[in-house]
Amino acid sequence: MKMSRLVAFSSSLLLGAALALTGAGIANADSSAAAVDYVALGDSYSSGVGAGGYDGSSCKRSSRAYPALWAAANSPSSFDFAACSGARTGDVTSSQLGRLNASTDLVSISIGGNDAGFADVMTTCVLQSEATCLNRVATARAYVDSTLPGRLDSVYTAIRSKASSAQVVVLGYPRFYQLGGGCIAGLSEKERSAINGASDHLNTATAKRAADHGFTFGDVRTTFAGHEICSGNAWLHSVNWLNIGESYHPTAAGQSGGYLPVLNSAL
Repeated sequence: MKMSRLVAFSSSLLLGAALALTGAGIANADSSAAAVDYVALGDSYSSGVGAGGYDGSSCKRSSRAYPALWAAANSPSSFDFAACSGARTGDVTSSQLGRLNASTDLVSISIGGNDAGFADVMTTCVLQSEATCLNRVATARAYVDSTLPGRLDSVYTAIRSKASSAQVVVLGYPRFYQLGGGCIAGLSEKERSAINGASDHLNTATAKRAADHGFTFGDVRTTFAGHEICSGNAWLHSVNWLNIGESYHPTAAGQSGGYLPVLNSAL
């Protein structure tokens, strides 16, 4: 079992900090730091859509996405970046889990937003009436209640089956809007509130399924607080008619300031 490698890695970081603070000298980097095998799974929030610096593939994997940033800072012995724009739970099980094996120490994943139809929710709300928007949000919430838990169970069970000793961190989604913020056009406050509520609903369901599988849930709503759309310092793109695919995705600052600290805290 290799779980001890990740534990040793974290312990070496804490030991180094403690020695520096007590004046005991600088600890040499533990060799276990380079022994962590890391696989990043998931959708566009993990691949880094919206952050730029893409690898040229259709998956739009970004060097500024939180998995790549963590790997660059920690130099794991292996890093397999499997997350892909547009991925749903079925895409993870069919095309991403082949990267996992018994040697995998760390897995991160964000998934479920595309299953729940959040891209269509935002398209509907931007282009249609308030009543139509609210109905579409209600449909998404109903899907999260009725169908998504079983699909998340399938993904999480498959991850544990393939990477039996890995620490698995499930990252959630931010709220999109700061209510009462500086936006003077676009969606109504009622629509923004409903969308935020649906995001919270998705996070609650995802956190429950993650906990039931023994995984760590990383809640990014706290780190994104004050940086939602309408905040004046947004870490999320609003609708972008020139690059529609980046709409409602984290910027590079959202990846480094919103997602990466949550992954670090989970470890």
